[in-house]
Amino acid sequence: MNVKSAFGVIVFLLLPVTSHLCAQSGDNHQRKLLIGTKVAPPFAMKDSSGVWRGLSIELWQRIAADMKMEYEFREYDLQGLLRAVRDSTVDAGVAALSITAEREALMDFTHPYYNSGLGIAVVPTRKAEWLGVLEQLLSLKLLLIIALLAIGTVVVGALMWLVERGRNPSQFGGTGLRGLGSGMWWSAVTMTTVGYGDKAPVTLIGRLLALCWMIAAIIIISVFTATITAKLTVSQLESSIRGPEDLANVNVGTVIGSTSERYLQAHHVRYRTFKTPVEGLSSVASGTIDAMVYDAPMLQYLCSHQMRDAVHVLPNVFERQYYGIALPARSPLRKEINKALLNETHQTVWGDLLFEYLGE
Repeated sequence: MNVKSAFGVIVFLLLPVTSHLCAQSGDNHQRKLLIGTKVAPPFAMKDSSGVWRGLSIELWQRIAADMKMEYEFREYDLQGLLRAVRDSTVDAGVAALSITAEREALMDFTHPYYNSGLGIAVVPTRKAEWLGVLEQLLSLKLLLIIALLAIGTVVVGALMWLVERGRNPSQFGGTGLRGLGSGMWWSAVTMTTVGYGDKAPVTLIGRLLALCWMIAAIIIISVFTATITAKLTVSQLESSIRGPEDLANVNVGTVIGSTSERYLQAHHVRYRTFKTPVEGLSSVASGTIDAMVYDAPMLQYLCSHQMRDAVHVLPNVFERQYYGIALPARSPLRKEINKALLNETHQTVWGDLLFEYLGE
């Protein structure tokens, strides 16, 4: 056999292998991808007709459109979704998955597309009893405003008596004490906008003083009313839990297998686990536990949409974390998904989605 014939035999033998490898390399773009997800409002939600939507879902839909890839969703719980990604049962995990060192050791992640942190949900303590109200009404700030109102009433009343007593003795005349009393009475009813009309200035200076006092009184009363409202609202929303440092002293709940569970473990906080954040929030509302620790944006969404007025989320966010799309280790899709993800999160549409789902 000459060299030319031998070369032809080798090419013939390698042709099936080459064709298989080529077909395999293009397989990711030809087959329908299987995408794992889980219910994680507002990042992944399923409506009554079984259609998935949410911030992460819509981001993936735009990425898949950029890559011209077909896909279908498969639902899991959190633990099941992480196992499915780790075992390559699914091609990607799309929900609200935090990027952690422990998970990175078992799977890959795309670039992060959202940064958040942990939050604490509690029941507002209703301190509207007389003692709580009295405590707020006797605060230093409120007492200072009341003192300013009293001083203003006396000063303006005295000035009105001085300018009106000569021309208007029937209303502001008499002895000094009686005239001052009349001026203070006029000042008080004018400030509170009651305005009985039993006393009114007749001099030009008196009327100018009255006009100035009316404008000033509107501002002062507005500040006074707003301060009282704020104080009473705060008294109703106070809780013995003000931040993560208080968690060790109360009954805490979290979602099993979540980053919030690992946080509680690392900080030696005793807790009980739930399958979903809704179960945990319901336990907070019923008083079974005192606080629910989980991803802040999801707690805020659930409290405002499903647990309205029953549970609220504390304003401070802690333990910063980043969300990404989970992929099996060494996934051939990672580079292309990252490229599409970076492109989509720099579009105006991404800002619109953030506002629609998170108000950001």
